[in-house]
This record gives sequence, C-alpha cells and structure tokens, in this order.
Amino acid sequence: MGPRSRETWAQRLGAFRASPSAFLAGPEGEGLGRDLLSDLRSEKLSEQIKVSLLTLSLEFSAQLWPDAPAAEAAANSLLDTLLLLPPRPSALRRPLLLAATTILAAGDALGPASGAAGRLLPLLLGLASGRDLGRGFGPAGEQRLLQATACECLRELESCKPGLLGGCLGLLRGLLGREGPVQPLSLLLALALCNTLGVQARAGASLQGLLTASDPRTGGGQSPWDWTLVGDGDAHLQPQAPSWPAAEEGDRGLAALEPSPEQARELRAVVAQLLDVSYLLTPVAQAQLLWLLGWALRGRRGQPPALFKPQLVRLLGTAQLALLHAVLALKAAFGEAMFTGQDEALLLRRLTLAAQHPALPLPTHLFYLHCLLNFPENCPLGPTDEEAAPLLLGPQQCRGLLPSLLHDPPALLARLHLLCLLSAEDGEEGEGGGQSPRRYLGELLAGLRQMAALEGGPRASATLCFQASYLAARCLATCPSVLPPLTYGLAQLYQARPALAPHFVDLLDRVGPELAKPLRGLLRQAVVCGDGSGGDLRWHLQMLAEVADGEAQGATLRFLRAAAAHCTDWGLEQALLRVCRALLRAGAAGGLVDLLQELAGRLEDPDGRDHARLYYLLSAHLAAPKLGVALGPSLAAPALTSSLVAENQGFAAALTVQEAPAPLRLSVGPRRPEGPGPVLQLQAEALEPLYSLELRFRVEGQLYAPLGAVHVPCLCPGRPLLLPLPLQPRRPAPTQLHIRALYTTPAGLTCHTQLPPLPVGFASLFLPFPQPPRGAGPAFFEELWASCLPKGAESRVWCPLGPQGLEALVSRHLEPFVVAAQPPASYHVAIHLPPNSRLLLRLEAAQVDGVPVALRTDDWAVLPLAGDYLRGLSVAV
Repeated sequence: MGPRSRETWAQRLGAFRASPSAFLAGPEGEGLGRDLLSDLRSEKLSEQIKVSLLTLSLEFSAQLWPDAPAAEAAANSLLDTLLLLPPRPSALRRPLLLAATTILAAGDALGPASGAAGRLLPLLLGLASGRDLGRGFGPAGEQRLLQATACECLRELESCKPGLLGGCLGLLRGLLGREGPVQPLSLLLALALCNTLGVQARAGASLQGLLTASDPRTGGGQSPWDWTLVGDGDAHLQPQAPSWPAAEEGDRGLAALEPSPEQARELRAVVAQLLDVSYLLTPVAQAQLLWLLGWALRGRRGQPPALFKPQLVRLLGTAQLALLHAVLALKAAFGEAMFTGQDEALLLRRLTLAAQHPALPLPTHLFYLHCLLNFPENCPLGPTDEEAAPLLLGPQQCRGLLPSLLHDPPALLARLHLLCLLSAEDGEEGEGGGQSPRRYLGELLAGLRQMAALEGGPRASATLCFQASYLAARCLATCPSVLPPLTYGLAQLYQARPALAPHFVDLLDRVGPELAKPLRGLLRQAVVCGDGSGGDLRWHLQMLAEVADGEAQGATLRFLRAAAAHCTDWGLEQALLRVCRALLRAGAAGGLVDLLQELAGRLEDPDGRDHARLYYLLSAHLAAPKLGVALGPSLAAPALTSSLVAENQGFAAALTVQEAPAPLRLSVGPRRPEGPGPVLQLQAEALEPLYSLELRFRVEGQLYAPLGAVHVPCLCPGRPLLLPLPLQPRRPAPTQLHIRALYTTPAGLTCHTQLPPLPVGFASLFLPFPQPPRGAGPAFFEELWASCLPKGAESRVWCPLGPQGLEALVSRHLEPFVVAAQPPASYHVAIHLPPNSRLLLRLEAAQVDGVPVALRTDDWAVLPLAGDYLRGLSVAV
C-alpha cells in the first residue's frame, strides 16, 4: 500500500488521540508505528504533517514501540530518515533527533549492545560540538539550533543513564568556552559533572583525565561512552530539584572521593567556569545549574563553598522566585560555611518585606511565607523535628506580617503559623511596651471563634476557626498560658453553636492530649448541663458519644434519661444508643444498666429496642474486659453457617437502599424571571431508565430556606425533562446546591447517589418590579432611585463591552428589568432581589470598550456581588 494522504492521517491521528489504548487494540492500530516510520520518507506528505507524526511518536513512544527490539528498529529508521534529508533547510531535523532519543530512552534500548545508540550518541556529540558532519547534513543556518537540540538530547540520555557522558567532560568543558548555545551546554556539563562525581565516588574510582580537554571523535583512542558504571547509577539518580534532605547516606559516598590536588584544582576551575556564565541563563536554568553544582560539591573534600560566594552576592537581591529558592537551598546545604550572619539577616529582611507587598499575588505571598516558616538555620537549636522561628527573626520585624481577619484563608493560616512560632519564644510582654504576639494570637483566635459562632454563617468561617485552633494547639502545646484560653473559648463556641459538633469531633481526634483532655471535660460539661430537649439534641448526642468517659457518669445519665423522652425518630434513638455504647466501653456501672432496661421497653423503633436489649444483656452478663472486646470493632466478617442466612442475604440486598454511580445528569437551564419568587430551571437527562425518582436538595449555611424534594415518576434516556425548583433565599447571595437522588432501577433495586453540586448564580435571583403605568417609567425609576438613600449604598462600576455593543448586552441579560430606556444611549434597570432588596442600575454614555454603570441598592452586601456580575457580562455575551 502506498503512502496515505493528508486527510487519512488526520483521521487516524484524531482517532488515536481520542483513545490510544482502544485504537491500538483495534485492527488499524497494529501497523500504526510501521506506517508512521514509512510515510516519514514520502514526498507526497508536507513537512507539517510529518512534524505531526513525529510529535505523536514523542508523546506515545512507549505505546507505539513497547519493547526494546521495536524501539531500536524505530530509532534506526528515524536516523536513516534524518541522513536522507536534502541539504536545504528543513523543519524535520530537530524533531527527528528528539524522537530517536525519546524512543531509545522510553523503550529501554540504551546500552553498549544497541546499534541505534552507537549511531545516535556520536551524532549528538558531533552536533553539540558544532563540527561539520559532512555534505548534506543541513545548512549552516540550522547548526546553532541543532547544537542546542543535541545538547538537550544528551542531557536526557545522561539523566536516564547517569555517568554515560563521564568521558566527555573535557570535550564539553572545551565547547563551553567557544561560541555556541550557552544554556544547553552549561546544563549538560553540570549534569554530567554531578552524575560522574557521584558514580566515581560510589565506585571508588579516580577523576584522572576526565576533566582535561579531549576530542574523542574516532580512531583507536578510548571510547567516550563509559557503560561500566551506568547500571549502578540508575538506582542513585537524584531528583533535579533545589532541595536536599537533612542527612543521607549519599553524603558519605560523595566524601569518599579524594581527588589529588591537581584534580581538585581542575574541578574548581570547571565549577568556576560554569558559575561565570550562569548570568547568561534564564532564571529557571540558573536555579537548576546552582542546584546541580551544589549537589556535586556538597561534602566534597577540597572544594570550598566559597566558589558560590560571587554568585550569592549577585543573587541576594534577586526578585526571581526560582533563584531565591536556589539560594535558600544552597543555605540549607552549606550553612555557615558559606552564609554569614549578615547574609542571613539580609535574606530574612528581604523575605519579610517582600511578603508584605500589597500587590503580591496570593501564590507568591504564600511562597515567601513558606520560605520564612522553613528558613534553613546556620545553627539549628533543639530536636530536628521541632518547629521554631528563625533565630534572627523577632516580633518587631514581623509586625507587618501579623494575620488579620481580612486576609484570605491560606494567607491567614500561613501568617498565623509564623505568629505561633514567634509566640512560642515570646514572653507575656511585647518588645518596646507593645502588644505581645501571644496576646495578639489570643485576640485573633477569639475573633475567629466569634465569626464561627454566628448562626447561619458560612461553613468556611467555621472551618478556618478550627484550622487555626489546631495550628495553635500543635505549635504551642508546651505553653501553659496559651492552651487554657483556647480551651475555654472552644467550649463557649460549642455552647453558642452546637451544630459545629462534627468539627469538634475531628479536632479532638487530631490534637494532642494537652488540649484534648481538658477540652473533652469542658464539652461534656457543656452538654450534660442542658435539659436534653430542643433542636440541637442530635448534635449534643453526637458530641457526648465522643467525650463520654468514666467521669461524671451521674450527670451524663441524667441527661440521657431526659433526652430519651425527646428521641422520637430512628436517628435520635441511634445517637442515644451510641452514647450508651461509649459509656459501656468506658466501664459505666449500675445506673446505665437501669437506663438500658428502660430504653428496651420505651423506645418507639423496634431496631432501637433490640439494640438497647442487646446492650443490657451484654452489660449484665459480661465483665468489663470482655464487654470492651464485644463492643469493639469486629476483626473478621462472620462466616455464613446457615442456608437461611445465605437466603436472607438476597432479601436484604433487594430491600436495602444501595449506593450506585450517578445515572443522570443535571444542569441549570435558561432562567425565566417571572412569578413571585425565583425559580431555578433544572434540566434532567437520564442515562438509563429511572422510576420513582426523588431529588433531594441541600443548601450550605442558612442563606436559603430548606428546599422541598422534586418527584419524577419516570425518566427515560433521550427524553430530557425540565424541572422547576422554587428558591426561597433569606439573603440575596449565590450558593451551591448539593443534590442526592433516590430512585428505582428496572431490576427492582432501590438506589441512591450523590450528584455533582449545581451553582445558583447571582443572576438566578433577579426578579422584575411590577410594570409601572404607561409613561411613568422614568418617574417610577427616579422614585426608586431616591428611596435607596440614605440607608442604602451607591457605587460605580466599569462594565466592559463585547464586540456586539451595549444594545446586545442589555437585550440578552437585562431586558426583563429595563424600566426606562433611550436606546442605544441610556438604560435604567430596576431589579428586585428576594426577599426584600432592590438593585438599580444606570447605563449611560457607552464608550468604545465599555460603559460606566451607576448602581444603588438598599442592601450594602449586594454591592460586591453586583460588581462581579456586571464585570462578567462581556464574557457571557
């Protein structure tokens, strides 16, 4: 069969990228690699199509040629294609080199017995050295690009086989001094030097002659490829990242290499040469070069870290994050042998000042804070796993890094972590009579608890409060003056908002005994002092099941007796029995047995009565050690010893509600701003037949009233259904709907599933005002406009315009709410936001790229939401 056309290859490549495994398993995938290599030599295909084929071989080389023989044959074919290219400029030479290198590396075909490797390595070394490889191998204009590509290929091979280029160090060093691509050559030489030193040290070999200039082109001289130590180097390949472990076995291997004074001088000369040209590299390449050289010299005898001092002086003031990270990595590696106290003070001052920049993006801000929290010390004090603030960093320098309730949660937690480390070393009085870090920390934690205690507040505030409390408890566990206020504050938080019981349970499981023990006692006291009634009973029982123990059993049993009268459903009864179970495991005596006997006769649910009767019988017939084992977790599933049990399992499977993957898709349809309240149009599409479908909705927080369930008798695939869902917002704010579906399958099984959450946008709450009398539009709007002040708020927003202009934007998004208009000059928009807020807009004097919008509202909390909505309209058009 002849070469395939451009359209055929486009179809094959599209089908392959859609599902590589399925395509290769089909009939067309068997000869894909063979056809690709063959059509690369076809003159009927353009170079653009051939580059696409080579890109495919780069991305999926392991799938196209999975074993070493196939990879070697493919690499030989690519090298033959490379040599057959005409001498004119071509876009295929560099992709061919990259593809041949990738295929050999991915197919594990690199080795002394590989013919393709024997052809590729001299070719790459010749291109990297800039030699003329003969007539027809590309014009002179491509030599510099080919030289850079060859260096990248050699670096990839050296990374796969550390020590492979050990015999080429002298040649690469000589190339660095001549005209050529500095960055690829520098990184290649640094990687080869680092790997060779490590391999030679582990083997106990010498550096004799490796660092002197040589030209191993051909002839009877020694081969530049050293395969003898490559196998041992695979297991010790170090990651190319700017960090070092604290201590490792490899350091002793690095120090085992003892070069002669002449070899030490040559090594210093090579490192100095690389450092001298490092300023010509990009910041990321400079950081990688510094890491490689630092790794090569770390623990090396006769190689002083002072070689890096000129570069350190140049980089101490860098604004590049990669270079700053490399400097800190060098500090972690060499410590006081390279960094003085002034250097450390300068670095800390730079980090603290940079982290306070107001225009800093959040990731960069967190990076600087992370560097402060993990600052490598010259003389670390205390255990290695103990956290502490940098020695030269005090509260006065960090005054601008104190956390605030206005910060984003990640930034607040990072700043709070630093504040906790400072508080661990701080006394009760601040420097210069100012506020101490401990006192500020206590006030900040109190503020977070106040935000979390607000009824109906967002869950993010509660989560942030408990994250901060855990951080303070972990860092200040040995500070007796900090934990008591934190403990009492958390107990008051629970009394104010018992719905946070799951957060308290999680916190008690994670903190140490310094906080957990007193907090358990206070929480138990806060629960049992109540009368056992009210809507928070289920939270009290959940908390009591966590904190109940052998202490204060009388008060606990009195609370349980009072709560039993209010446990009227299955869930509350099970929560009550979980507390009884916890008391049994803690060794509770007579009073609990009497309570269990009463519960066995008075609980409404049969399951609850059976559990209470079981616990009563266990407590009456088992001693405390055996009772703890009986109520503990089961170590093994019971064996089926009865045919009746096996038969009943089928009934249980049919009668139990089972969890299953989501069989339907829900999306938000187009909104219809009409009626007395906002209605969310849900579009449901089934993937399989569903019967008796029930959708249950839950909204986070208390911003919306509880939503009723939606029932659908039958939902079939291919017949999407539009389901209206009335919303009852208590505040005009966007939110997310958490959806759970309960349905019956055609097989008769009842299943439930959790669907992905659906967003409720700010615009989904918009409702129009009643239509004013004819001709009263401007006056009606002006009355509304004047009524918003002085109690409301006013602002101005710049609304960008898309290519369709202001008229298209208004007609698509705001037309139902326009009260008065003079198109296309001005529009007056009145929006009613349930339950009783209003949003008024004036859009006038549109300019080329946007329109200024004046807005008023009687609810100031609507302003940021309205601003975000208006700024996003141009994207939605």
